Parts: sequence; structure tokens; C-alpha cells
Amino acid sequence: MENVFEITDKTKRKIRLTKRQWKHITTTHEEMANYLEEIKLTLVNPIKIIHQDKGNLNRYHSYQKHRKHAEKYLRIVVKYLNGDGFILTAHFVRNLE
Repeated sequence: MENVFEITDKTKRKIRLTKRQWKHITTTHEEMANYLEEIKLTLVNPIKIIHQDKGNLNRYHSYQKHRKHAEKYLRIVVKYLNGDGFILTAHFVRNLE
């Protein structure tokens, strides 16, 4: 499967975004089409990473102060499988949780 990008996150783990997941993200959350670079930056330098044991997920967050909407936190959900990280989704939220 082709990747849009593969990057090493703040915790030195590799995370990839496949073309299939990018299509899912931009279809489900259309505004995300303009935020590919912000997704990369959030993985490398998040303001907060929240781990969820169920499903072995990490949620990476950054604050996008220039957004005109109330949802200013960019959340990226990453699943780890056999040490590999891949992005499930990315969207904006109002709060860190």
C-alpha cells in the first residue's frame, strides 16, 4: 500500500499515513485536506499525547490558533500494530481528551 508519508514521531517511532487513510480522512473531514503539513508537525512535536490501552492507540494533539472555528485542537489517532504506527484518522476537536 502506498504511503502519503512516513515520519518519525516525538517518541522515535515510525508512523505512516497511507493513501487509503488519507482519502478516508479527507472524505470524512473535508477541512483536513489543507492540513497535511500540520499533521506531520503534530506527530513530531505534539503538545500532548494521550495513550489508550484499548486498541493500542495514541492520540496526538496540537493547537491551531489561526483556525476561525471553535475546534482548534488537531487530533491525530494512531494505531500501533507490531511496532508499526499508522494513522487511523485526523480531525479537529474543541478540547484535549
